[in-house]
Amino acid sequence: MLTRKNKLFLLKLLSLFSVVRGYNILIIVLAQYFTSIFILAPHIRLRNVILDPNLFVIVLASSGVIAAGYIINNFYDREKDLINRPQKTMLDRLVSQQTKLTGYFILNFLSVVLASYVSFRAVLFFSFYVFAIWFYSHKLKKFPVIGNIVASILAITPFFAVFIYYKNFDEVIFVHATFLFLMLMMREMIKDLGNLSGDMAQNYKTIPVVYGEPASKKILSTLIFAAGIPIYLLLTKYEIGYMFLYFYVCIALLGIFLIGIWGSKGKTHYVWLHNILKLIIVSGAFSIILIDVNMILDRILW
Repeated sequence: MLTRKNKLFLLKLLSLFSVVRGYNILIIVLAQYFTSIFILAPHIRLRNVILDPNLFVIVLASSGVIAAGYIINNFYDREKDLINRPQKTMLDRLVSQQTKLTGYFILNFLSVVLASYVSFRAVLFFSFYVFAIWFYSHKLKKFPVIGNIVASILAITPFFAVFIYYKNFDEVIFVHATFLFLMLMMREMIKDLGNLSGDMAQNYKTIPVVYGEPASKKILSTLIFAAGIPIYLLLTKYEIGYMFLYFYVCIALLGIFLIGIWGSKGKTHYVWLHNILKLIIVSGAFSIILIDVNMILDRILW
């Protein structure tokens, strides 16, 4: 039977996992490997990609910086989150602010040190990534439009790390990245709509606060139609194997999302809409393997 001390320790571990969004980091790690295997380096033997020490270090460094980013974001948003997400915030507060900051600096330091194993350019890349996340959390996230754009760019930056490593400049990669960027932009805007009360209380100048909910819904509708462009290109111009099934599902989900936007009337509705986008983003990471199912067996045997 667990003692009170052990229970508290487990709760603190759960709190730390909640702060760094461990589940999100795991998905990003898998997405980086799937992207490397099926999109960026399809010509390299599967075993060589998975066991590539440089790729492993890049993924590990990315995870460290992302975890640190969640910590510093949690640090700056603690008062706003107390209004918007009181239950999660109470769990997060089991770990002290001092411990969080210590973890933030340690994770960033170790990530940059790990990057030095790959190259000096990797050190510069991750150093800039660390600074960009801090500057966004400290300043930019409080501004409308630019905060959403920067947040979306920072979210796809780990994929650019492996993209630069493999030096693959195929056009299809940018089309995939554009679709992901638009989904992330929409996710950020839906989060702003759901966090409207906390943002107003803490004087965050987000799009819903500055321009109102109707304007936000119009922008979201525009982004949905804009997402149709990369979807159309991927379905008609490029070879994406069975991943076409994923994009057909996306079209249906985005249609539901569009209807839901204009029918939404409160935070509960925005949470459901956010979950639709999260489903699109997460399932997109796993659907990458559909690009060439036969490739898995071929490259294992190769």
